[in-house]
Amino acid sequence: MDRIGQTLAQKAAGRPSLNPDELMKVILADQEVADFITSHQLTQNQIKISLPKFNQYINERSRFQNHDQAYIAKGYEPILVMNEGFADVSYLETKELIESQKKQAISDRINLVSLPRSYKHISFDDINLDDVKRLDVFQAIVDFVGNYPTPEQKGLYLYGDMGVGKSYMMAAMAHELSEKKGVSTTLLHFPSFTIDVKNAINTGTVKDEIDAVKKAEVLILDDIGAEQSTSWIRDEVLQVILQYRMLEELPTFFTSNYSFKDLEAKLANIKGSDESWQAKRVMERIRFLAQEIHLQGENRR
Repeated sequence: MDRIGQTLAQKAAGRPSLNPDELMKVILADQEVADFITSHQLTQNQIKISLPKFNQYINERSRFQNHDQAYIAKGYEPILVMNEGFADVSYLETKELIESQKKQAISDRINLVSLPRSYKHISFDDINLDDVKRLDVFQAIVDFVGNYPTPEQKGLYLYGDMGVGKSYMMAAMAHELSEKKGVSTTLLHFPSFTIDVKNAINTGTVKDEIDAVKKAEVLILDDIGAEQSTSWIRDEVLQVILQYRMLEELPTFFTSNYSFKDLEAKLANIKGSDESWQAKRVMERIRFLAQEIHLQGENRR
């Protein structure tokens, strides 16, 4: 078949051309063309009318197999098909293209906000379970993905020291939800988001910024507590997001360096004033949405 493809390619390149009878013999000697004729029981008239398409197919197949730059249907393999009683050339997605499209779809369902793009490609297989202190957290994440969607499922509030892998595990969960369940997840670095919201005051788009986050199918607020907290951020941004997600029972996850108790203390102390009641309102919603889990271990950065 390679010899036939080369012969036809030489013809197309302007080299000594074959006469019609020679060209027909070359085309009909192609094994795939011969098999097609046999399997579809083509008549002599059908074969004659189909010769240009057989010729096209052989040329296209040669370009495809040789990765010729002149081949324009990248990711698609030429195939012979029947069309109204005669042979025709069609194009079929290659396994490589299908796999590439699948990976792209998985990636597209992971919305990263102010976090490394590499987080889109972290999966459960990438999580190192060499430390037994990580097993409970990993199992909780696996269970969530396996049971999704279940209305009574709570999210997780992962807290622990810097570098223990909190965000990494959340990114892996987002990937698995996308791949296994077709679920979209927004993984958002909360301190950066608060800056964006403050800047949006000048453009009048604060509500749009908040709405895009609060309505996410699955939401992960990363590094909560590390932001420059103000009463406005706590009550008009964070609480609004949490209130909506609590009422709509939308899965919500958090990572933080603070435990529930420590985060509440931080939220209550705004510029030295005691705002304990306001902090408790926020924490009630976080506790409703997520189960607190302490992720321990060494710094892996």
